[in-house]
Parts: sequence; C-alpha cells; structure tokens
Amino acid sequence: MIDLQKLNFLNRPGPAALVALSLDGNRLAGVVVRRTNGSVQLQQSFSVLLSLDPLTADPVLVGTEIRNNLDAAGVRERHCVVCLPARWALTIHTDLPALSEADVAGFLQLEAERGFPSDAATLRICTSRGQSPAGQQFATQIGISYQRLEQLERALAAAKLKPVSFALGITALQPPVTDALTLAIGESQVDLQITCGGGVAALRAVEGALEVAGSHRELDADAVAREVRITLGQLPVELRDTVRCVRIFGPNDLARQLADAIQARRELMGLKVELVTAYASPEFAVTLPADAPVSSAFSFAARRLAGGATSLEFLPPKVAPWEQWTRRYTSGPYRMAGAIAGAVLVVVVGAFLIQQAQLVRLRSKWAKLSPKATELTALQQQIRQYRPWFDDSFRCLSILRQLTVAFPEEGLVSTKSIEIRDMNTVTCTGVARDNAALLKTLSQLRAANGVSDLKVDQIRGKSPLQFTFDFHWTEGGRHED
Repeated sequence: MIDLQKLNFLNRPGPAALVALSLDGNRLAGVVVRRTNGSVQLQQSFSVLLSLDPLTADPVLVGTEIRNNLDAAGVRERHCVVCLPARWALTIHTDLPALSEADVAGFLQLEAERGFPSDAATLRICTSRGQSPAGQQFATQIGISYQRLEQLERALAAAKLKPVSFALGITALQPPVTDALTLAIGESQVDLQITCGGGVAALRAVEGALEVAGSHRELDADAVAREVRITLGQLPVELRDTVRCVRIFGPNDLARQLADAIQARRELMGLKVELVTAYASPEFAVTLPADAPVSSAFSFAARRLAGGATSLEFLPPKVAPWEQWTRRYTSGPYRMAGAIAGAVLVVVVGAFLIQQAQLVRLRSKWAKLSPKATELTALQQQIRQYRPWFDDSFRCLSILRQLTVAFPEEGLVSTKSIEIRDMNTVTCTGVARDNAALLKTLSQLRAANGVSDLKVDQIRGKSPLQFTFDFHWTEGGRHED
C-alpha cells in the first residue's frame, strides 16, 4: 500500500549534472560534474579568456561567446552554477545587540541603508551571522548589485544555460564552518575571507596583487600580507583570537610565495599556513575523484550535487517584470517621477473603474427596460404597416382655397385648369384681363403661406392675355412615414 503522506510532489530532485562556471575578470573557467551512486565525477574542465567584458559588453554578445566556447569544449549540459568574484561584493560588519529574532531583520535593514555606499534597494544582500567565544553575535552583510546579476543572467540565457545558483567563489572554496583566514589567488587579485564563529567575519578583494610580466604572473606577496594584517586588525579581539589557520588556494608557485611572505611577518607568525592542493574527504558528503582539481567551480558543483545548501545565495529570486522595473527605478532621481507616474496611473485606473461601474449600472437598467422597448418597437412597426393610406390634412382643398383667396373677386383673372402633382407641385393656366391684374394676383400668391418657388412659365397676348405658372406647396397636411 502506498502511503501518500510520504510522497512529496513539490520537492523534485535537482539535476544530476551541473556546469560550474567561475568568472574572474575576463577569465571563464568551468567544469562539468555529474553525481552517480553517492559519488561525483569530473567529466570535463575548461578555461578560456573572453574577448568581451561581461560587465560592460552587450549580454547577448557575451552569452553568444560563452556558448561558442562551451560548444568548442563539447559541453552540452544546460544547468549551471556560477562562482562570482569577491570584488563584486560590498560588505559591512555589524555587532548585533540583544534583540529578538523578529527585530533583527529590521535592525540589519537599517544598518544596510546606512552602511552601504549605494542604495540598499539596488543590491542583492545576503547575511552571514556568527558568534564570538564570548557570546557576542555579529552579522556580515554582503551585497552585490542587481544590475550586475541581471546582466549575468541575461548573458547565461543567451548562452542557453539555466542558472541554478550564484555564490562567491571563495565561499565555495571555504564555507563558514571552520575558523580560518582564506586566501584565493585569482587572475589579478587575491580574494580574502575570514570565517569564525560559524559566519563570515570579513570579505574583501586585494586588487592589483598580481601583474602580468611576459608569459607569467608576478605576485606582490608583501602587499597581500600587509592587507591580511590590516584586515585582522580591524576585527574585534575576541574574533581575531579565534583565527589560527591561513588556508591558501591557487597555483603552487604563487601560493608558496604568499605563504612565505605571511610566515615572514612577525605579527602573523602565530598563524598556521596551509597550502590547499587536495580535498579532504570529510569536506563533502560524497566521494570525490582522487585527481579532482581544487577550484571554486568544482567545489561549488560538488557541494550542490551532494545536496548541501548554499550559505550565501546571490541568484535573484524570480520576480514579475513590474517588480524588477520597480526595484530598478525607485531610487535616486527616478523616485519622484515614479511617484507621479504611480499617482497618474491610480487616477486613470480609478476613472476607468468608475466608468465601468456606470456602464454596469446602465446595462442593468437597460436589461429591465429592453423587453418593453422591444414590444413597443414591434407595435410601432405594425401601426406603420396597417395605418390608413389616405391623408387627413386635405392638401388639395388647401391648395384650391389658397388659389381662390389670391385670385380677385371681380373676375379680372380666371383659371382654365389646375394640375396638382405629388401633392406639392401645382401648375395653373388661365386668362387675365391685363398684365396689371395678373401681376397683382401673382404678388398675393407669393405672399401666401405655403407657396414657394412661384414661376411664370408662359404669357401670351396683351388684353386679354393667357398665362401659365407653377409653384410648390409646402404648408398644410400631415406627412406620415
């Protein structure tokens, strides 16, 4: 019998294989790692130098170049994790006062707004919390610009990759489970991280620590050792005293040079220096290949496939496009414009809703009146169809009456025939004793109500004379449709 309560349809297993990418300036390194039967296998590794700067170039072009390099290396896997350089990160260290857990989030938000050099709303902020041996809790807030992360996401989408997780490369090499000072040698800088009390106490990138001289790189080990001393000096004493080990990741020759420089400094002589050239078996919950290269990309992919959660996750959550737009344009000079635009939008939407409410109300009223209106329309059509054909306005009699009134009673002007066409066009022929009598009759007829466009068509003779005239009748009668 199947126990449905033990089934979890929402938590689907993650991908069995990952492409792990490490971005360091224009250098893109990566591995393809697959998990099988409780172990991880390294299937491919590659390292290329991009011709385009991922931070400034068009993301589509950067993604196309990445895709071309992956195809050349024979990489077909789509799911990927990305190690971010430490120089992208901004950090602030804060001692936590005695607060409830419900108030810690608000306190850290205030510290972020006050401590970061840019608006906290434009940063993807992750918090690493720890505790000193004396019981003092601290928090290190690490922020990376949303603009950089979104640009990287667009480049990965153009490269036909599906990002699963973003994390700092040095944190992937050394999670905050061990009290240690970690140095990771990169292309042009050395990443520095101090972990103690279960959290990240300090994180920075020593820029310009490496210079290219011909075909090899030269490390300014003394400058790095000096920055190590300064960073340790900035920590509280109770945290600084917990750091007893320095772990160095990178090429053997440069790592050895850096180790010698640290051991030569008197103030750092109490630290144990360890060059990490291989993975220790307890670090992962799965079996690793014996020849696995020590790199941030492999470490990140192996921990992810082993089911370990990323302590500092910088992959932006999937949000709606309008939320992305709001996050981008609600800071700086866009804030007032956004507020005005929002107010205008509210007014427009409110007017639209009021209009829709009125339309709904009017449609409801019409729905009640519609049956009666339909019935009245049908009755009106029947009335028009079956009404009498005759006209009760007596237009012909009115025309004859008007002619009778206009003609003189003495008989000076008489008619022979009267023709009425279409109940409005009248043609009259007759005889007049002289021209003066005819003109008087025409003048009276023009002044009569209902007579228009009177025209004399024909006059023959002098005394007596014969005439023909016509006019239009416009008054009287009731013209029904």
